[in-house]
Amino acid sequence: MEKKNLVIVSLTCLVACLMLACQRSTASSEAADAAPNKTEVAVPAFNADSCYAFVKQQTDFGARVPNSSAHVACGNYLVHVLTRYGAQVIEQKANLTAYNGAVLQSRNIIASWQPQNPNRIFLCAHWDSRHTCDEDVNPANHTQPVMGANDGASGVAVLLEIARLVAQTAPHVGLDIILFDSEDYGNSDVDHSFCLGSQYWGKNPHVPSYSARFGILLDMVGGKNPVFAKDQVSIHFAPDVANMVWNKAAQLGYGNVFVSTPGGGVIDDHYYVNLLANIPCIDIIHYREGVGFPDTWHTTHDVLENIDKSTLHAVGTVVTHVLYELK
Repeated sequence: MEKKNLVIVSLTCLVACLMLACQRSTASSEAADAAPNKTEVAVPAFNADSCYAFVKQQTDFGARVPNSSAHVACGNYLVHVLTRYGAQVIEQKANLTAYNGAVLQSRNIIASWQPQNPNRIFLCAHWDSRHTCDEDVNPANHTQPVMGANDGASGVAVLLEIARLVAQTAPHVGLDIILFDSEDYGNSDVDHSFCLGSQYWGKNPHVPSYSARFGILLDMVGGKNPVFAKDQVSIHFAPDVANMVWNKAAQLGYGNVFVSTPGGGVIDDHYYVNLLANIPCIDIIHYREGVGFPDTWHTTHDVLENIDKSTLHAVGTVVTHVLYELK
């Protein structure tokens, strides 16, 4: 049973993917070559205050549930900001059918810098928010949408701040920022009902035969007391990328946040990127095996007041270093 609730990926699922993983050995080796170069490079300073402001701007629109006015307004805002920062922006629009038959007017937003450079990576997050607070302890709140300050807006905010840095100082590699839509409009009892935007992109990339060295997904990267462990899907499909990122975090002094404890199996956007686009992609997500998600997950408490700037700074700094130290 597939669940976005960060279900443990079953051994059956992993075995089924084994042949694909074997085919991916070449891509994994190339990802290893993507390890940060040890020569001195100018890495811009990630600004947590600016990042926090990007979280606030998204939540000011309200819950970004597909088909809502807040969703439309926030999507327009994201396109505007990324264009302002010098990106070539593609809006990949599609009507995607949800588990309950609802037709979701969706758009993946893809921003590219140095689009002609074949030496590139991508960073991604989902920008929609969930239609129901179904994990809230108060059943009366289950009809309310999730504000999604952490689950959605935090990852997008980190990427917008990185986009601001890229506009000022170009990295050595080409960069795509991919904001997936309709990730959180699913049902735990319905297979493949989450991550609709990344499933669509995996089958219909914004550029024919799109390729990249690797990708990094950010999901719930702004909460308090975070634990970012290597999930089983990341280790299975992109172990070299995961090791590179977690090693960099340790070098930068964030080993207490990027921990080595088991992360469990995560069915998130990176799963479909790996499976459908065949590009090594990892997930940085607040989840710990045996503990689960942060308490705010899919509740009315996933609001701006529960965003921690120090968490944004840790994740943003690690990803910025990975990006700018690549050759």
